[in-house]
Amino acid sequence: MTWEILSIIGTVAFAISGAIVAMEEEYDILGIYILGIVTAFGGGAIRNLLIGVPISALWEQGMLFHIALFAMTVVYLFPQKMLPHWQRWGNFFDALGLSAFAIQGALYAENMNHPLSAVIVAAVLTGSGGGIIRDVLAGRKPLVLRAEIYAAWAILAGFAVGTGIANSPIGLYLLFIVVAALRILSYTYNWKLPNKSIKIEA
Repeated sequence: MTWEILSIIGTVAFAISGAIVAMEEEYDILGIYILGIVTAFGGGAIRNLLIGVPISALWEQGMLFHIALFAMTVVYLFPQKMLPHWQRWGNFFDALGLSAFAIQGALYAENMNHPLSAVIVAAVLTGSGGGIIRDVLAGRKPLVLRAEIYAAWAILAGFAVGTGIANSPIGLYLLFIVVAALRILSYTYNWKLPNKSIKIEA
C-alpha cells in the first residue's frame, strides 16, 4: 500500500509540475500533456533502464497514466485568473514529487536486492529524472544542476531506505514528509551547496 500511495503522490505532483511549467512557457494543450507525462514518468523510465527493469513495465501503469491525465486536465481547466496562484505552487508540487519518487525508486532497488550505492542512484534518478527532462524540454537550467539544494535530498531518501533507517510504512511516510519539508525549506530560504565557478577573461 505504501508503494502505491507514493506512486500516486509522485505522479500527480510531477504531472501538475510539468503542466505548470508548460503553461508558463506558453505551450499549447498537447505540449502541456506531453510535458506533464514526461515529467511524471521520465524518472521511472531512466531508473528502470539502469537497474535492469524492462522498460515495458511503464506501460503496465495504466491507472497512473489516467491519474496523471486527470490531474493535468484539472490544472488546465482552472480559471486564468487563478493560474498565477498555481504557478507559485509549482515548486511545492515539485518537492512532493521529488520526495515520493525518490523513496519509491529506492524501494524498487531495495526490493531487487541491489547494494546501497544502487539504491541511492535509483532514488536520485527516480526523484529528479523527470524534472531534468521537463526543464530541458522547457529550455530551462535543470533544478538538480543548480547550486540550490535538490538532488541531495533524494540521496538522503535513498540512504535512509538502503540502510534500513526507514523500513516500515510509518517510517517511510515520515521520511516522505522530512524530505519534502527539507526541499521546501531549501528553496524558501535559498539554501545552497558550495560551488566554484571558472570565468575565462577574453
